[in-house]
Amino acid sequence: MEKEIHPILKGIIPLIDGIAATFGKNCEVVLHEINGSKKSIVAIHNGHVTGRSLGSPMLDIGIKALTKDDNVSNILNYSNKSSNGHILKSSTMFIKDGNNNIIGCLCINIDISQFVVAQKALEELVHTNLDAEVSLEDTVSNNINDVLTNIVAQTLEATGKPVVYMNKEEKVSVVKKLNDQGAFLIKGAIDYVAKILCVSRYTVYNYLDEIRINE
Repeated sequence: MEKEIHPILKGIIPLIDGIAATFGKNCEVVLHEINGSKKSIVAIHNGHVTGRSLGSPMLDIGIKALTKDDNVSNILNYSNKSSNGHILKSSTMFIKDGNNNIIGCLCINIDISQFVVAQKALEELVHTNLDAEVSLEDTVSNNINDVLTNIVAQTLEATGKPVVYMNKEEKVSVVKKLNDQGAFLIKGAIDYVAKILCVSRYTVYNYLDEIRINE
């Protein structure tokens, strides 16, 4: 059969397997010969996608496009369906000879049924209420800051003495109580406590070192 087809089409046949192999078993690649009333498949790979084989006729969409004669244009990325109801993404590209005559077409049909199902599932999963948009990062950050603020406030309240009147030993005691509660495991706690106690962050580190030495 290959000896009877146009040389240009014969040269394209090796591309059929390459395209199909690249995109996998759900990609059907078809080469049609168009010669007068003859519009049939001369090469095909993964024909199970549409259930066609060598010699099968061209689909209606390609035949209708040919009625435009020389004004025919490639039909790219259109939605199609196989005989068994699978959803296809298809492209039909017309091939011309040196005299600008259409001699065939290359068709690609990709079964995207599984992707359509996955797309719907993902759309449902990622759907959000835009009117209720909240930054999780800000929420988590605010919650952590609230925890730290409360721990420090309660610890200072328990001392019964304003920070401005505290001596070093009393401030060390506050830092120890905060450390025992795990306050310094919270990001930014050193800087916050230093600010509240009116000391430098290095002083807080020194207090913690003293506490560890005395434990």
